[in-house]
Order: sequence, then structure tokens, then C-alpha cells
Amino acid sequence: MTFWVMMAVLGSAFLHVLWNSLIKVGASRLAAMVILSIGEVPIGLAVAAMRPSLNPAAWPWVLAAGCAHFFYKSFLTYAYEHGDLSRVYPIARGTAPLIVAVVGPLLALAFPTQMAADSLTFHEYAGIFVLGCGILLMAQGVFANGESRKLLPFALGSACATAIYTMLDGHGARVAGDAVAYVAWVFVVDGMFFATGMLAWKGLDMLPRQIKPWSVGFIATAASYGAYGVSVWAMTIAPIAVVAALRETSILFAVLIGWLAFGERMTKGKALAAVVIVGGVILTRL
Repeated sequence: MTFWVMMAVLGSAFLHVLWNSLIKVGASRLAAMVILSIGEVPIGLAVAAMRPSLNPAAWPWVLAAGCAHFFYKSFLTYAYEHGDLSRVYPIARGTAPLIVAVVGPLLALAFPTQMAADSLTFHEYAGIFVLGCGILLMAQGVFANGESRKLLPFALGSACATAIYTMLDGHGARVAGDAVAYVAWVFVVDGMFFATGMLAWKGLDMLPRQIKPWSVGFIATAASYGAYGVSVWAMTIAPIAVVAALRETSILFAVLIGWLAFGERMTKGKALAAVVIVGGVILTRL
């Protein structure tokens, strides 16, 4: 990996945290997520228009991934309603690869024709153990510092949904034959599902009338797609495992942004837990 590719991947990690941070800006996290979702539709359609037609066999995977994203966004939105970025993001982001590493091989054994089996190496088992310790440390900090315990089930729910769409995407992209086109259509379906669902539930009155929330929401959309695009580009010219591992520095960015930008409380326990989670994720992905 060259220096400039490394910097691009670090930029991708920052963009991922940036769009999560922007969801916390303003009075309504839910409205911000709806605006982001609305913005996903034209971006996805524009990218899809420049790619080959999607393999029809991939559509069930696209629809399933869109449903998983609906729950991912819902859980994440309410997690941020109850907790800090520097607490929610590491738990949600760190638990997802732990679930994938443990559940993925079990699903492959149960559905051998639909899912490819990935055997775990020693360092991946070590990473799972370290990840678990880091997540427990981060979760324990919620109780130790008197924070709202409601953030935990929502953050863990977000992690479960992330793990589900990660496994769906891994196999859906293979079926599609074009990963970029697949993700573009997932963006379209995801954006339509979430925006339509939330507007049907809350009504149009939930949307802000001011320009600023819409501007922030669309910036978050661009950051979301940019984070993905840079990662995919980096994986075409550098080792995938190294890119994936370096990408997890986003957890440290989240802790720093929460502390410096939002004035969230920083403790030694939170900082240590974040470092342990990053270490565990890197071990599972190398």
C-alpha cells in the first residue's frame, strides 16, 4: 500500500464517521436520517445508469440488503438519540465484524449452496476474543458513568443489522457480477425503503422546512457514498485485508470527534475500550 492510498483509506474512514456525526447535528436525528436516505436515491440511480444491467438473480439480495439497511438506520438513529457518538459508534461498528466472524461460518454450514464457507484462522479467533473484551469494556462504561442504558440495545441492534447486510452484500455482489452496480441499487432500495417507511409512520411534518438541515443531510449522503467509493477503489490497487483493517480507524475518529466537536466526556476507560476494539477488528481482518 502506497502512502497516498493509505491516506485515501484514512480519508474514507473519516468520511464514514463524518456522516454519522452529521446525523447528530440538529434537533431530530430521525429527520436527518430520512434526508440522508432521500439523497441516496438519485446518487444510486446515477451510478447504476453508468454500470451494466444488474443480473436478475441479484435482485433478491438487493431487496434483502435494503430491508437490513432499514433496520440498521432505525437502530442507529435511536442509539444516537440516547447516547454519545464516542460510545455508540465503537459498540455498533465493533460488534458487527464480531457477529460476522462468528455467525458467517455457521450460516455457510447451514446453507452451503447459498453461502460460501470461510474458515477462521488463529489470529481471527484471537481478534474475536479481543473484540469481545473491548466491547464489554465500552458497554461497562455506560453503567459506570451513569449514561442512558437505552443506547445499548439500539447500538447492538444496529450492529446485528450491519452484520446481516454485510453478509448479504458479500454474496449479493458475487451474484450480481458487478459490485459497484449492486451497491448502487442497494442505495436506491435502502433510501426508498427508509424514507418511505418513516414518512408513512411520522408524516411529512417530520421534515424540516429550513434549508440548513437539508444541506447537512445531503452532505452526509455524499460522505456516505464517498466513504464506500474510496474503499472500493483502494481495494482494487491494494491488499483487501489491509484496506479493511485500516478502515477501522474510523472508531478512533469517532471517539476523537465526539470528544473534540461535541464535548462528550472522555475517560481512560472509553479511550482504552476504543483502542482494544480497533485492535480486535484489525486482527479479524488481516
